[in-house]
Amino acid sequence: MAQPQHPESYATYTALPEISFQHVPATSPTATPVIILRLDRPKANNAFTDTMVVSLVSAFDLLSSDARVKAIVFTGADPRNRVFCPGMDLDQASSSATSSSAALSLGSGTSGDEIAAARDKHRDGGAQVSLAIYRCAKPVVAALNGHAVGVGITMTLPANLRIASAAAKVGFVFARRGISTEACSTYFLPRILGAGRALTLLTTGAVYSASDPAVRDLFAEVVAPDRVVPRAVELAQEIADKTSGVAVRTMKDMLYKGASATPEEAFLLESRVFFDLFRGRDSAEGVNAFLEKRAPKFDAVWEKDRPSNWPWWKEGDRDNKAKI
Repeated sequence: MAQPQHPESYATYTALPEISFQHVPATSPTATPVIILRLDRPKANNAFTDTMVVSLVSAFDLLSSDARVKAIVFTGADPRNRVFCPGMDLDQASSSATSSSAALSLGSGTSGDEIAAARDKHRDGGAQVSLAIYRCAKPVVAALNGHAVGVGITMTLPANLRIASAAAKVGFVFARRGISTEACSTYFLPRILGAGRALTLLTTGAVYSASDPAVRDLFAEVVAPDRVVPRAVELAQEIADKTSGVAVRTMKDMLYKGASATPEEAFLLESRVFFDLFRGRDSAEGVNAFLEKRAPKFDAVWEKDRPSNWPWWKEGDRDNKAKI
């Protein structure tokens, strides 16, 4: 597969509407190891749209394959730090006739072959973003610098970690809108919080403070609103400077797609993966850096240095009708 053309500067890259990029530091004229990716619909409080879906998927795929980038901070471009994403743009969803919202007009009475064909074709936009984050070869730190409701929270679940504003409200409000949860959240949410708490959140549809015990474990840290993005950048920079991207990506896949049916299956998978990574160049660099008491300089590339048995899982029902 041909590699995408990466821009020299993401800060001036405007090909993807409704999102924006920032370098770290912002003054850098070229791409930096940490890139900030922002939802950027200020007049609509970053409400989620089909256009945003296409832009986010393209952005995560682009950053994933860019060797200059080591970590990503995913946040919202709200200078007030009040809203990260309030969920789907219901105004657009109720009138849209294109993309993933086709045939989703509210209260539609259409029936027959046409609606059956539309149902078969429909692919959830939030899930497309979640899958782009999940398959991203670079660690993603989600910085929820304001309220996150509906897809505003579910699409962040595949991130490696999440930082939330102490003033943010978080809600899985689907039951209160008469719809079902999306964005692959039935996979990620119970794995993060456990099935019991996940079911409570989905059943009540309530909105919680980010520090409420019901949702607190979604977040690595809950900090003051003006500290969310700076703290996320600090963590992303530490990850970029001190960890092997290949090791981090491998371990994420081991957690989510590992052979977890029995301890013995985990033993076999971990043994094979460890064998390959231990013989890899990042392992040699990590050990030497530790012994020499210096910072490591990891330079392994996923496409060349990933475990030989990746992917070790069997693909499920493969979707041949539409690109996932």
